[in-house]
Amino acid sequence: MPPDEAPFELGPLVPRGSAGQPPFELAVTPELAGWRYCGLRVLDLPVGTRATFATGPDEMLVVPLAGGCDVTCDDERVTLTGRDSVFSRISDFAYLPQEATVTVRAPNGGRFALPSARASRRLPFRYGAAEDVAVELRGAGQASRQVINVCTPETFDADRLIVCEVITPGGNWSSYPPHKHDQLRPGEAPLEEIYYFEVGTSPSGAAGVGYQRVYGHLDRPIDVCAEVRGGDAVLIPYGWHGPTMAAPGYDLYHLNVMAGPGQRRWLACDDPSHAWVRAAWTGQPVDPRLPMTSARPRRPNRPGPP
Repeated sequence: MPPDEAPFELGPLVPRGSAGQPPFELAVTPELAGWRYCGLRVLDLPVGTRATFATGPDEMLVVPLAGGCDVTCDDERVTLTGRDSVFSRISDFAYLPQEATVTVRAPNGGRFALPSARASRRLPFRYGAAEDVAVELRGAGQASRQVINVCTPETFDADRLIVCEVITPGGNWSSYPPHKHDQLRPGEAPLEEIYYFEVGTSPSGAAGVGYQRVYGHLDRPIDVCAEVRGGDAVLIPYGWHGPTMAAPGYDLYHLNVMAGPGQRRWLACDDPSHAWVRAAWTGQPVDPRLPMTSARPRRPNRPGPP
């Protein structure tokens, strides 16, 4: 994208409720984002309700954020067990092909993320089991975080879509050192990206906050330092992004949605000014609060958000 071309139609920070399009509470399409590939929709369904929509040119996932659902795609159906919250366990999910008619039904209500990518081919409708989702712990000390590889090139087949979840314990930083993926070169592949956030609550139930930093190049400026709350999203067309900061006392979840041209690869490079930080982790333990979730429900006595 040329530097004099407006990178956003929506703006880099998309607060909850500011970009809805029925039946979706949040509806970020490539057209609204001002780019070509990456999208995200969020469904918030009351008890016993359903939503029907067409995928059009996009491949999508249905990722439960809270609750479970039945997903019908054309003439096939799967049931997603889901989870109580993003902090309670890893969820199963469904893959939706392009040019399909889909119904999501939530008998007990729920909230569901639908990350998407503008696809070049039609793959089959599929179920993704929670037990098959790969989990890794990255960083060390206060840069420790849990990465849940829902739909990455090594873990689940898709055309362009790359999706992972990240859980950052309160007081820690993720997406650090800051990194970028906006050029095609060795060790880097161009990917548009959306960060979608959920934040833990206080003992009294008050909503928490987190923070997201994005900054650009001399010829491609972007400057974001945003306070984020549950349901907010940040759009990243290019530039260095990170850190993602969890305020002390409030665990932070973010869903990463990525897509770009060419071969489906997740390759990024660190900001050279801060890359040295990785070497400083040598000998530091990973935060003992991690992993915070698995495919099994959290034990009742496990500390953390409800």
